[in-house]
Amino acid sequence: MLPNIGYYVQSVDTIVQETEKIGEEMHPKYESIREAIDQKKTAELSKEELEEIVQLFEEGTKKYHVMLKKIGTLRPPAKAMGIHKKFEKAYLSYIAGCEEMIQSIDPVNGVDAELFDASEQKQDRATEDISSAIQKMTNMLLKR
Repeated sequence: MLPNIGYYVQSVDTIVQETEKIGEEMHPKYESIREAIDQKKTAELSKEELEEIVQLFEEGTKKYHVMLKKIGTLRPPAKAMGIHKKFEKAYLSYIAGCEEMIQSIDPVNGVDAELFDASEQKQDRATEDISSAIQKMTNMLLKR
């Protein structure tokens, strides 16, 4: 049975929209840490605030893992297989960056700014790779 291109494209679109929604939920807390790092005020973040942020990030990352499983179950058209694999690999890298960001936030010892920055850069690269894969996929599959 051949993969359904419409279903595949719609599924990828849904995954991307859901990923953006999850990111938007976490963004204000990310901003509070980014601002504290930039202003060299991470010591002012309370243990409770850091615990709350870690919990939110962990919940979001669990949702990203669910999206990754969905990506893994999709059946791309043969001509998009390579791009799909790049998309999946980039998504996995994005999740790894999220997990590293969580590790950079310790409610007891504070924020490891260096690790936070490195995880942010990893997520940015992965986001670019995800966008690139989706753009290539869209151009290839929806071009008439």
